[in-house]
Amino acid sequence: MARHDLLDRIRQRLDDLNRSERKVADVILADPAAATGMSIATLAQAASVSEPTVNRFCRSFEAKGYPDFKIKLAQSLAGGTPYVSQAVEPDDNAADYTQKIFGATIAALDEARRQTDPKRIERVVDYLIQAKQIHFFGLGASGAVAQDAQHKFFRFNLPVTAYVDVLMQRMVASTCRTGDVVVIISWTGRTRELVDIARLARESGAVVLGITAPDSPLARECSETLEVATHEDTDHFMPMTSRMIQLALIDVLATGVTLRRGEDFLGHLKKIKDSLKETRYPSG
Repeated sequence: MARHDLLDRIRQRLDDLNRSERKVADVILADPAAATGMSIATLAQAASVSEPTVNRFCRSFEAKGYPDFKIKLAQSLAGGTPYVSQAVEPDDNAADYTQKIFGATIAALDEARRQTDPKRIERVVDYLIQAKQIHFFGLGASGAVAQDAQHKFFRFNLPVTAYVDVLMQRMVASTCRTGDVVVIISWTGRTRELVDIARLARESGAVVLGITAPDSPLARECSETLEVATHEDTDHFMPMTSRMIQLALIDVLATGVTLRRGEDFLGHLKKIKDSLKETRYPSG
């Protein structure tokens, strides 16, 4: 499919659209990157049409609705400068690439939200809430997400570590025991070392949870996975939207664990927050 397939189809069909749908098309074509970040109400207002008209326009281009249309629009913008971002073109100015990055991120997060299975979230939270200790593993951009996860989960009053070095990950995985949980974060799920480490941890008795690609080698080695299939090519572009999705999923899991702990646990979280008061200047 051509890189700008959706935008090309909109241009080609301009004369066939009715007056209201033409207004929607004009707004989108005037600034496609900005359109990827608009709510349906904002786009309808900008085009001076009703929200049902926007939905009708979207369905006429084989989208299931407005959220699906925004994803397809973001994908149509994803040509990209290698090693930078799929959304960015070499001649983009600051306004262009700023709008594109925000638009692509918003669209990717919305797609991930719709794909995420609440039942899988519940199962992963079940494992985390019962863990004796939790280890987060990641490499590269996913390593930073593993460290963010440690920052979130240490608050739950159980041993939590994060490792971004392959040799340390192997050693920790080999010494895991029943009751330990290893969370491996990898967007592609194709990093050989992480697949081997997942197998090693599972053989040692740990539960292995993956935040990774569906049907990947890593996913097949995990006890349970959170799988999100989006269209960022991290083999050729800098990880951007993928990292934001991983961080959002970590926040979802941390929230799930907090709620499972119940109100009696809130005092512990308050104690941690209160410990920071003396480190900050008063607001205002």
